[in-house]
Amino acid sequence: MRILRLAACAVAAALVWPAAPASAHGAPTTPISRTAACARGGEDTGTAACVAARKANGGGFGSFDNLRIADVGGRDREVVPDGELCSGGLDAFKGLDLPRDDYPATKVTAGTTLSVRYRATIPHAGQFRIFLTKTGFDPTKRLTWADLGTRPLATITDPPLDDGAYEMRVTLPEARTGRHILYVVWETSSTPDTYYSCSDLAFAEPAKQAPAVRTTTTPRPAPKAIKATKTTPPTTPPTTVNETKAAKPPAATPVADTSKITLGHQIIIGALVLGFGAVAYAVVAGIVRKRRENR
Repeated sequence: MRILRLAACAVAAALVWPAAPASAHGAPTTPISRTAACARGGEDTGTAACVAARKANGGGFGSFDNLRIADVGGRDREVVPDGELCSGGLDAFKGLDLPRDDYPATKVTAGTTLSVRYRATIPHAGQFRIFLTKTGFDPTKRLTWADLGTRPLATITDPPLDDGAYEMRVTLPEARTGRHILYVVWETSSTPDTYYSCSDLAFAEPAKQAPAVRTTTTPRPAPKAIKATKTTPPTTPPTTVNETKAAKPPAATPVADTSKITLGHQIIIGALVLGFGAVAYAVVAGIVRKRRENR
């Protein structure tokens, strides 16, 4: 009888006391999500962005691993409104939708493989759909489904559970710089719940290439063409030791050209002849006279 009374009391208590809320289930810790950074039980609740998010939330958040919606069934874009993706549209997390570019972020490099560690406080089977904001995303604006595109970066079903977390790897695209958001949707198959989270990424800026040094080369002047010197070959072959020089012909005596003697020339010549004749006559006459005087 005593056992029956105790059982009856237990049933009555169960009917009077409301059911305790179900335990939380999971959220990304690498790269760190906004829930893990700012919500209760998270890793970093003192940053300026988390303080502002709590203020916008009107108070503290719920547990960091309990951002979930039941009975979505893959209709994420219908159930979660644009601008409320980071909160899943839940009032208990609405401060996480606050657009800021200083949330705790994980530094990554475009084109590399990113390790995703999704902490599971209660493991579940299910599918992960991992999205990344497109090129040109503005972190100072609220996140929309259009910012994520239509295709996930990766779809992973039932990844292995390692040390209390699901370990996944995704390849980041090449064309990304600056701030972006990795958006993770976890649709469980063992429960009706779907979980949502925003992880902020800070892509490294591409290395700046040193400007090309422009070198100016002064063109060398083209070599001047060397004029060929015309060498006149000798008219006579060179004389050897055994050769005898040819005798030089005597120079020809010029002959006076008398065809050009004019009348004036003839008069002058005649006067010269007469002059010479008179002188000769006087000399002869002087000689004859001296001889006569000596007799």
